[in-house]
Amino acid sequence: MQEGIHVGCIKRIRSMEKLKIEIPLILPEVPDEKDRCVRELMGRLQGREGIESVHVSTGQEDGVPQLCFHYNPDEISMARIEALARQTGASLTEKVGHGLIAIDGIRHARHARHLEQTLLQADGVLQASVAASGMVRLEYDRSRTNKEKILSVIREEGLRITDTSLSAADYASRTGERQDGAVAEEMERLEEKLEPDNEHGHEHTHGHGGILGKNTELIFSITCGALLGTGFGLSFVEGVPGGVSLALYIGAYFFGGFFTAKEAVEEILKKNFEIDFLMLVAAIGAAILGEWAEGALLLFLFSLGHALEHYAMNKARKSIAALAELAPKTALLKKNGKTEEVGIETLRLGDVIMVRPNSKISADGVVVKGQSSVNQAPITGESVPVDKEPVGDPEQTYNAESEIKDENRVFAGTINGNSTLEVKVIKEARDSTLSRLVKLVNEAQTQKSPTQRFTDKFERYFVPSVLILVVLLHFAFLVIDEPFSASFYRAMAVLVAASPCALAISTPSAVLSGVARAARGGVLIKGGRPLEDLGVLTALAFDKTGTLTEGKPKLTNVIPWNNEPEDGLLKKAVAVEALSDHPLAKAIVRDGKERLKDIPVPDAEHLEAVLGKGIKASLAGNKVYIGNLELFEELDATKPSQKLVGKVQLLEAEGNTTMLVRENDRYIGIISLMDTPRAAARATLEELKKIGIRRMIMLTGDNQKVADAVAKQIGLTDAWGSLLPEEKVEAIKELRQQESKVAMVGDGVNDAPAMANSTVGIAMGAAGSDVALETADIALMSDKLENLPFAIGLSRKSKSIIKQNLWVSLGIVAVLIPSTILGLANIGVAVLIHEGSTLLVVFNALRLLAYKKK
Repeated sequence: MQEGIHVGCIKRIRSMEKLKIEIPLILPEVPDEKDRCVRELMGRLQGREGIESVHVSTGQEDGVPQLCFHYNPDEISMARIEALARQTGASLTEKVGHGLIAIDGIRHARHARHLEQTLLQADGVLQASVAASGMVRLEYDRSRTNKEKILSVIREEGLRITDTSLSAADYASRTGERQDGAVAEEMERLEEKLEPDNEHGHEHTHGHGGILGKNTELIFSITCGALLGTGFGLSFVEGVPGGVSLALYIGAYFFGGFFTAKEAVEEILKKNFEIDFLMLVAAIGAAILGEWAEGALLLFLFSLGHALEHYAMNKARKSIAALAELAPKTALLKKNGKTEEVGIETLRLGDVIMVRPNSKISADGVVVKGQSSVNQAPITGESVPVDKEPVGDPEQTYNAESEIKDENRVFAGTINGNSTLEVKVIKEARDSTLSRLVKLVNEAQTQKSPTQRFTDKFERYFVPSVLILVVLLHFAFLVIDEPFSASFYRAMAVLVAASPCALAISTPSAVLSGVARAARGGVLIKGGRPLEDLGVLTALAFDKTGTLTEGKPKLTNVIPWNNEPEDGLLKKAVAVEALSDHPLAKAIVRDGKERLKDIPVPDAEHLEAVLGKGIKASLAGNKVYIGNLELFEELDATKPSQKLVGKVQLLEAEGNTTMLVRENDRYIGIISLMDTPRAAARATLEELKKIGIRRMIMLTGDNQKVADAVAKQIGLTDAWGSLLPEEKVEAIKELRQQESKVAMVGDGVNDAPAMANSTVGIAMGAAGSDVALETADIALMSDKLENLPFAIGLSRKSKSIIKQNLWVSLGIVAVLIPSTILGLANIGVAVLIHEGSTLLVVFNALRLLAYKKK
C-alpha cells in the first residue's frame, strides 16, 4: 500500500469488502466532494472489473472527504484499486485545473458579469464564476491553457490579482504536503488582499485606484456635478457669455464621461454593447441637439451612481473581508519554560500558546491550563461569553474530530476574558475554523442565485431589443409630423430610460449583503441559491440525536421500590455501573454522582455481563443486578411484579430507556435514561411556526415510541422513526414531493446523504466540524438550535428585498419607456428616475447588513 493513503476499516458484507481513500490524495485541487471531477472519477471507476460501486463516504476521517469502494477481493486487490484511483485521478488532474482567485478592481455587478463572459470565451476555460466582491472560481482544460494564461486575461482587463491560490494552500494542508514558507506566503497574500492601497502601481486601474487614488471615480463625478451646476447657474446670469456655460458643460462631459467612455470603448473593442455605451450615445446625442445641460446631467448622475454603487458593494465586501482580519498575526508560544512571540504561520500541532486577558486567541485548540470566559461571537454568533476550563488530560493528542467538549475548545479569532489561558494547538493557521470560514464565504460569493440567473438571461434579450427599438424610433419623423431632431431626442430618452442598471445590481447586492450579515451572525450561507431557497421553505426535517436532543443520554428517573431509599438505590446503581464502560453506564455514574453530591459511593467488584442484557456485581456481600426487563424475565424464577412491569412500560412509552435494579432476590427500583430534548427546542419550534414553517418532521433511527414521545414534548408536527440512513433519503424525497421544498437539519456528517437530497442542507455545530462546513448548504457555526429562526428570518428578508429590487428595477423601466416614447418624460427626468432607482436598490440591499436577530 502506498504511503500516505488512509485506508478505512475493511469489513465483509456478503462477498464484498470496502476500501476508503481520501479524495484530496486522488484529486488534490478539487474544492469539495460535490465537484464534477469527483463525479467523473466515480463514473470512470464504477463497473471496473471487481469494483461493484463507488460513492462518496458519509463518514469522513478528520474532516477529509473520502471515496468508498465496494469490491470483490477475489477479483481485484486493494493495491490495484489504489493504483487505478491514483491513475484515474492523475489523468483528470492533468486534464482539468481548478482555482479560486482574489482580484481587486471589480466596480459593480455588470463588470463582474463582463469578466465572467470574457473568461468563458478564453480558450480552455470550462467554467468561470465571478462575484462583484472580487472572487473568481475557475475550471480549465490544462491541455489548452494554464493558470498563468488565465491570469494574463484578467490583467488585460485592468484588474489587480491579489491572491492566486486560495484553494491550493487549503488542499496542501489537508493532504499533509507541507512546504516551507507556504503558509507565510498565504498569509502575506491575504494581508495584501485586505490592504488595497499597497503599492502596485503598474497593475492599478481606475477601479482600484486611478490617478487620484481609489476614489478617483467619485471625485470625477463630483467635479462633473460642480461644473454642471456652475454652468447651469451662469446661464441665467445676464452679461455672462453663453460660451462660458458651454465650456463648463464640456468640462462636465469630460469628467462625467471619462470612465463611461473608457468602459464603452473597451466593450466595443470586444464586440459587446453594455449600458455604458448606451449612456454615452445618449449623452452625445443630447450634445448634438444642443441639450448640453441634459447630457451633462445624464453623465453626472450615471457616474455618481457608478461610484456610489462601487462604494456600497465595497461596504458589503469589507464586511466579509473583516472576517479574515479577526485572527491575530502573532501568538505567544510557550516552549522550554519560555514564552516568545511568533507568527501564527509557524505554529504546529501540539504547540502550547499563552493567551493573555482580553486578547484574541491565535489558533484553534483546547485549553490545557487556566479558566476564563471567551467571547465566541465572531465565529459562532453566540451573544454570551462561553466559560472555558482545562481538558482532563493535557498530554492527550487532540484533533478536529476528537470528542472535545465546548468548555474545552477555543477558536482562532475569538476573544479571551479576564484570565490567562494556555491553549494546545489542534489546527494550524491555514486549517483553522476561521480560515475555512473565510474561504467558504469567498466561494459562496461566486454562486449565483436563481433570481440573478434570471436577470442575466433577461438582460441578454432585453438590451438588443432596446437597441432595435431605439433605431426604429430614429425614423419616427417619417410616420408622424415632427422634425428628425425630435425623433432623435425621443430615441435618446428611451435609450436612457431602458438601460437596466438597477436590474443588473438588484440581486448581487442583496445576496452579498445577506451572506455577509449571516457570516457575522455565526451562519455560513454558501451562496445565493440556499439564501433564496431557505426563505421560501414551509417544511423542515430534523435529525433527532444531537439536533433536537442533547445527543447524549441523561438520567431522567430514579424510582425506589420495596421501601428502598432513593439515595440507597442511586448509590448501589452508581457503584455497579462505575465498573462498566458502556455509554449508558457512564451516564448513570455522571448524573448519579451529581445528584448524590457529597454522599460517598461504595466500591463494587466482580463485574459480569448477564445474558447480554445486563450486568451483575458484588457490593457489600450482596449480588446487585442491573438490566432491562427481558433480563429479569429470563434470569430465574424471581420475576418482577405486574405493577413494576407496568411502571417500566409506562416510562418506555414516554421514550425512556429503563433498567431494573435487583439486590439478591429483592427488586429495589427503576432507573431510566433518555436523550433529552434541548432546552431551547420547544421555544425554537414555536418561533419557526410563527414565521410560517407549517411542517416540522423528525427523522430518526430510534423506534417510533421514542420518536413520538420526543415529538410530543417539543411540539413537532410529524415524527418518523426506525429509519435507516438510506430510508432517511427516501423520506426526504417523499417530503419534497409533498412540500416541493424541504430543508434537512442535522450535524452534517451522518446526515450528509439526506442533506444532499433536500432543497437546503443545514448543519449545526459546524464550528467544531470541518465535515459540516463542507457538506452543508448552510452551516450554523454554534451548536444552538435557536440560531435557526435567525437564518430563516434573514433568508426571508433577503428574498423579500430581492423581490422588491426586482419589481422596482423592472417597474421603473416599464413606466419610463412608454413615458419617454409618448414625450411625457425628457432625458433629464429619465436620468433622475433611472439613476435614483439604481441607488435605491443598492441601499435597499444594504439594509440586510443591519438585520437584527428577533
